[in-house]
This record gives sequence, structure tokens and C-alpha cells, in this order.
Amino acid sequence: MSDLHIRSATPSDLYTVLTFWRTAAEGTSISDDHDGMVRLVTRDPEALLLAERDGVLTGTVIAGFDGWRCHLYRLAVHPGHRRQGIGAALLAAAEERFRALGGRRGDAMVLDRNAQAQHAWRAAGYAPEPQWSRWVKHLDS
Repeated sequence: MSDLHIRSATPSDLYTVLTFWRTAAEGTSISDDHDGMVRLVTRDPEALLLAERDGVLTGTVIAGFDGWRCHLYRLAVHPGHRRQGIGAALLAAAEERFRALGGRRGDAMVLDRNAQAQHAWRAAGYAPEPQWSRWVKHLDS
């Protein structure tokens, strides 16, 4: 996969990423808007990783580190490029970033109904922890 290039997103990539997620990501997020993306890359310019082949966006992952925990979001690979190691390459880059920052454990948000994603996460060495539940409160602005 020598033709695959992984890099951090820049503000000029955000529209492309949001459009890409409509095709490649399962479901939507309350943060899937331009302002939310600007906040992400402003606060942590290296968190949003992009995989490109021949200059075309083929995958993404958000590798957020808050100084305490390593969080993974929006692992998405374009349907026409799946099963080519792009997701694995993105996760390897995210894990490398976490190690460099002193992170010890990565956690991922994976939809219960997304069996294909669950398979990819398991193949990368991740597993659900049934003793934990995600608790959410939406913060209206």
C-alpha cells in the first residue's frame, strides 16, 4: 500500500471530509458541521487523520487525546476502497500518535448495529467492554 498517504487534515479539507462522511460513515453526529470541525482542527491540528490515494480521500479517523485518554471517532473508509488495509493503516497512525503523546489505551465509539465496523475494530485488536455504557447529555448552545 505504498501509494497510500496518511496526513493530518487542514482547515481547507473540512468541506471535503464532511461530504466524504455522508458516503463513507455510518450514521451522523451532532458534531458533523463546519463549525464543529473547525473547533477540532483548531484545538488539536493533528487529531483528524486522512488517508489519500492519488490525492483522493479514501478514509478518515479522529484520534483525539485529552491528556488522559485516547479516543477514536469517525473511522470511515470509502465503500469502493474497503478491505484494502486503509482502516488498519489509519488506526496504526492513530496509535502511533497516541504513543508519542504518552497515551496508554485507545477507546473507540462503534455503533452496535454496524457489524462491518465491529469486525474491523476486532481485527485491529479492539474489543467491547460490556461493563461500560456510554452516557450522553446533549449540550444545547
